[in-house]
Amino acid sequence: MTLPIATGDVDLAAFLEELRLWVEMETPSGDAAAVNRLADRIEVLARDARFSVERTAGTLGFGDILAVRTPRLEGYNARSVLILAHIDTVHATGTIREKLPLREDGDRLYGPGIYDMKAGVLMALEAMKLATKMGHNLPIDLLIVPDEEVGSKSSRPLIEELARNAAYALVVEPARDGGKIVTARKGVGMFDIIVRGRASHAGVRPLDGRSAIRAAARLVLELEALNDPVRGITVTTGTIHGGTGRNTIPAECRLQLDLRLPDAAIAAEVIDKIRGMTPVDPDITFEISGDLNRPPFAQSEEGRRLFDHTARIAAELGITLEGMVTGGGSDGNFTAALGVPTLDGLGADGAGAHTFDEHILISSLIPRTVLLANLIASLDSKA
Repeated sequence: MTLPIATGDVDLAAFLEELRLWVEMETPSGDAAAVNRLADRIEVLARDARFSVERTAGTLGFGDILAVRTPRLEGYNARSVLILAHIDTVHATGTIREKLPLREDGDRLYGPGIYDMKAGVLMALEAMKLATKMGHNLPIDLLIVPDEEVGSKSSRPLIEELARNAAYALVVEPARDGGKIVTARKGVGMFDIIVRGRASHAGVRPLDGRSAIRAAARLVLELEALNDPVRGITVTTGTIHGGTGRNTIPAECRLQLDLRLPDAAIAAEVIDKIRGMTPVDPDITFEISGDLNRPPFAQSEEGRRLFDHTARIAAELGITLEGMVTGGGSDGNFTAALGVPTLDGLGADGAGAHTFDEHILISSLIPRTVLLANLIASLDSKA
């Protein structure tokens, strides 16, 4: 295999200069104005590259969605290569000043959101430029969303709309564990449970009360018993809040649950069990709400072939590509669930996502950008 795009086609100094600018523009998910400032910058760069940009106004309090598209040849209606990315981060405004300054330490470049996943977004834009310069004809859609870190509530409909016309989906979430890419992800469920009892004075009339906290404690043990590492089931009670004071039998307690489920059948089984849980005490009630936030992303046969094809390209670049399954969700869950062959974790190598140790490995940027560009360019013949 002779690759049309080489590592010398990427200007690392220019890439890093632009990336530093993006990281300095902090973009917490809940700050639509901040997210849109970076979206403005990306829109300018995309238009300068002669890509079209369709900008969808934000909803639900989130920023705007950008669909960056390569030019379409007249009468050419092939399904697209869909690249998924997000520019929101988990880090609050001020993190870059107070907790995680932008700094370089050897091969590591630190900064909030640099690994998850601003480097990946810039890599995708650069890869699109390289692929189109080589005369790539298959349409490329780069969808950049503002709310992935909080569940993609506003952007999921557009992700799924574009996915229905996609031949492949490539997700530029960061690489894992030393450069591995993601071939499957667990489904993610989010549930809220309100336990209601009856308040009374803890000293004067304790027997009149029905403790919601005691019932919740029993419920937590029942929920945690659903965990099954062998089957890949994770059920976590992430928060618990209840009561009004130390001398009052608590009338209410609220739980927040996180579920990680490997496939649709197991997801349905676990969710049915949770929804069917009932209190032992007839004077206690449970109000259970929630569902899958992201469906399970299982590797399909077409997805496996896409991985094998990508691994062959990587080998030409001196990269030994490994796939892995992770419990973390991404927008790739949505495309895979619709039957689109999906590869994830195609962004920069590094570590520390969602922490104050977040960083990328500078040495990974050019090889992985060139890998992505050659992969896109090669998909013409596979569509």
